[in-house]
Amino acid sequence: MSDSALKPGYVPTLDDQLCFSLYGASMAINRAYKPLLDALEITYPQYLVLSTLWEIDGLSIGAIADRLGLDSSNVTPLVKRMEAAGLVARERNPADERQVVVTLTGSGRDMQARSACLGQTLFASANLSVEKLIQLNKDVQAFRDSVARFVVARPQN
Repeated sequence: MSDSALKPGYVPTLDDQLCFSLYGASMAINRAYKPLLDALEITYPQYLVLSTLWEIDGLSIGAIADRLGLDSSNVTPLVKRMEAAGLVARERNPADERQVVVTLTGSGRDMQARSACLGQTLFASANLSVEKLIQLNKDVQAFRDSVARFVVARPQN
């Protein structure tokens, strides 16, 4: 971005817009992952749910939704399809019948090793050092968190 970007009335091109670069990067990653996910017979959102459960198994639908930044209403049908595929099991929380707890099955746990190809593909395709990718990830996370805080703090009209 040039110094002209700071001048009043400047209209940025698509390439000057960080949101467009992040969107394009996300699309490129999804295209790189798609054949690998197809071979695993899972979708990217299912991979994210599995990744969440690999961190902490036995989470509620609400906790999974919070971790992924989604609404519970989006996670529920996703988890139902994963249960039908034998990757997870759902059970009502005996302490709170309103909550549904999701746990990995053996197949769901096995998927962690089988999906290692995703990270390997991203590292190979990025043409950046591991250190630079780690720093990029930290920078993007910090940016995401700043924008999220801004949205929460913004006065509602």
